[in-house]
Formats: sequence, structure tokens, C-alpha cells
Amino acid sequence: MKTRIGILGLGGVGGYFGGLLAKAYLESDAIEIVCIARGETQKVIAKNGLKIIADTNETIVFPSLVSNNPVEIGNLDYLICATKTYDIETSFESLKNCITQNTLILPLYNGVDATERIQTLFPENIVLQGCVYIVSMIESPGIIKKIGPYEKLFFGSKNAPVSKLNELQSIFENASIESYLVENIEETVWEKFIFISALASATSYLNQNIGEILNNPENKAIYISLLNEITGVASAKGLALPDDIVDQTIVKLEKSPQDATSSMHRDLLAGRNTEVVSLTKYVVDQAAKFGVATPTYQMILEKLTRD
Repeated sequence: MKTRIGILGLGGVGGYFGGLLAKAYLESDAIEIVCIARGETQKVIAKNGLKIIADTNETIVFPSLVSNNPVEIGNLDYLICATKTYDIETSFESLKNCITQNTLILPLYNGVDATERIQTLFPENIVLQGCVYIVSMIESPGIIKKIGPYEKLFFGSKNAPVSKLNELQSIFENASIESYLVENIEETVWEKFIFISALASATSYLNQNIGEILNNPENKAIYISLLNEITGVASAKGLALPDDIVDQTIVKLEKSPQDATSSMHRDLLAGRNTEVVSLTKYVVDQAAKFGVATPTYQMILEKLTRD
């Protein structure tokens, strides 16, 4: 019987990693990749395949199943989810009949509260923690564009069976996905959150890309203030992060494509719904809970929610 893996959310993250999985296991007798999509995305992928455009090559893969019909999707052994954070509850509602008590769920979201929110929906299931570092985006429905060579996936759990974690790691490795099964996954996820939250907040507030922020002393100072504030929140929560986490995060940003920006900034420019609640407001709310001052986050939140 095949191990069935659902990919929910075929955007920059889910589309890219889901595409690699679909390509690797297209002819597999042991593993089936199910791409969960609807509307124009479903139509395009069913007709033209899922296209991944990288710096030096293009890949087109035709997944064995692209559907949003729970009857067609059937029961899933693993569910990798990478929708926008504001879609978590809605997207899972349509899949509840595909999730059994044995379905292991791996969230790959920008925020840090996804695991808790999904666990509330499915208290009997094992919900992992995970995060990715990648610069990728939807160029058009069914077409994912990846910029730069950086693509790392981290996941882990304190209560999942080791055999299941190792099986998932093997599935990723066999699909040539650079993945890391880590013990201190909460700290790893927060390190990513510090990076993406400050970047999303700064780019959206300043309406500038990475290079424009780093090369302007005043704008860079705002970004560093955000890093210091969110690091203070993480410390108040008792997370054991590196002492030089702020410097490490700045180096990560300096190594990123300078003409790139955050997905939240792109959504803001396009007039779409944004993840400001998960990426900016969450920090302000947690700061208030632990008595940490976050004036820069507060200033940015007020502007982004006002506009």
C-alpha cells in the first residue's frame, strides 16, 4: 500500500518543494504525492503541469493527482501544508475527511503559531514544527519562480515517533531536498521567524526591497530595532537562541538576493490580504503578554493595519 503525501498550498514554498516531491515519486510504487489545489491553479497544473523556474533551469512535472475534492484525495499519511497563515482554519476545514488519526502533519508557514492552531483543530494528530529558507514566489498560477541557490527545510517534533520522522527525512532526501531533522526545532523555527518577521515588517512599512533597506542607514536602523525587539520577546519566552542571533540574521539578509522582498510586501503591493497578523501583530501581542517593549513593531503594526 502506498504512502500518500498531500501538499496543501502550491505557492512559493508548497509549489517548489511539492514539485520536487512529485517529480521524484512520479513512477514510485511506494509513495504517491497528491497536490491539493483548486480554481485556476488546479486547471493550469492539470493541463500544463507544475512549472518550477530556477536561475539556471526549468522543470515541469505532472503530478499524478491534482485535486481539491476530498473523495478523490482520500486518506493521507502525511500532509505538508504551506498556505498563507490567514487560511489555516479554512483550508483544513475542506480536508478534515482526508485526515485520519494517523495522518502526520508538517506545517511550513511563515509564522510560529501554526502548529498550535492545527493541533487545536486535530488534537489527536501529531503536528510537527517546521520552517524553510527559500526565495520563491508564484509567477502565475501553476508556475513557481525560485531566486538564488538557498533552499533549506527544517523540521522536528518532541513527541513524534522517531520512525516516522526518519521516514519523512528519507522521503525528502530521496527527492534531493536539503532537509534537516533537528531536535531543537522550536528554536530553529523561531530563528527563521525572527528573520522573516522583521523582514516582512520592515519591507512592508518602508515599501523597499532588501538592498534598499540595507544600503540606507536610517532604514537599516529600523530593521535592526525590529530584530532587537523580537529577540527580546523570544528571550522572555525562554527560548535558547544564540547570543549573536541579531548579527547572524543580518548576515543572512546580506546574503539574500538584494532585489528581493518579502511575500508580505508583495501581497501588500498587489492589494491582497497579508500575513500582518501572524508576522507583526503576533510579536506585539506576545510582547504585551511578557512585558517586553516593542515600540518599532507597534509603530509598524499601527501603520499597516491603518492603511
